[in-house]
Amino acid sequence: MSEILSVVAAEALAAAALERSGTGPEQAASVARGLVAAEAAGQSGHGLRRLVAYCGQARSGKVAGRAVPVAERVRPALLRIDAADGFAFPALDLAVAEMPGIVAETGVAVAAIRCSHHAGVLGLTVERFAEAGLVALMMANSPGAMAAWGGTRPLFGTNPIAFAAPLPAGEPLVVDLSLSKIARGKVMAAKQKGTSIPEGWALDAEGRPTTDTDAALAGTMVPMGDAKGAALALVVEMLSAGLTGANYASEATSLFDDKGPPPGLGQFLLVLDPAAMGGPQAVARLGVLIDAIADEPGTRIPGRRGRDLRRRALEQGIEIDAELMRTISAI
Repeated sequence: MSEILSVVAAEALAAAALERSGTGPEQAASVARGLVAAEAAGQSGHGLRRLVAYCGQARSGKVAGRAVPVAERVRPALLRIDAADGFAFPALDLAVAEMPGIVAETGVAVAAIRCSHHAGVLGLTVERFAEAGLVALMMANSPGAMAAWGGTRPLFGTNPIAFAAPLPAGEPLVVDLSLSKIARGKVMAAKQKGTSIPEGWALDAEGRPTTDTDAALAGTMVPMGDAKGAALALVVEMLSAGLTGANYASEATSLFDDKGPPPGLGQFLLVLDPAAMGGPQAVARLGVLIDAIADEPGTRIPGRRGRDLRRRALEQGIEIDAELMRTISAI
């Protein structure tokens, strides 16, 4: 069984649960928008199923629910943001508010976010820049979930990368991918549903393939592209944690429980003015490649499915599992 809620009602439901757990109203609204947008885009592993853990962490103090992120412009094009052990979404909102003004001056802006939390669906953040006519690249680290190639110790997170660019007509291009074959949130969602996972997603603690969610969560995720994916995960750790002053994946506590200190994760954003880089025809040039892709039967433009699902959610509402609804309402 399930229930249908409007996007506005789903955000209100999530924000109310967060506020009852000690999160400030502005912070709760920011987090609720992020979770519901993920849910609407079909990314339930980063959606409302995260809310129970979020609320537990706010109650225990593992995340500072009333933290206000602080931005410091340390160089003309470099913004340092301290999320203050609070939720990531307010810090990301601050980056989205501050970086376009910097780009207008310099043509480029970098944001280094530290002492942060789960960044959700990165594509939803970079898309906001593309809608303002800017090109954006984002990386984020996450708690240990993936081993260096050939190892068994979870030194890397699933470490997503997202990219967005404006196009001359229509919707922006949005690429969003996890460097594990499957986002770890999908394993947690399968665990909550009581189902197994397909072989090839994860390895147990001894490095053996497993379909058991508990064994997968105690082990490591399989990197996308095998050794190449593990190497890219290393790059993400360096940029989003090593250079920002955040915890590495192996130093971060879990995002799924309320035990231990704040995870202290990091996010890295690079935002560019396409016209400053490539001249007034830069966006048109981006469109040439996208048109060439779209002209070939059977291809698809990354990001379009998620945007279509979000549009449908605005019109028809979001379907939420009844048991999850009861759990959220009971918080």
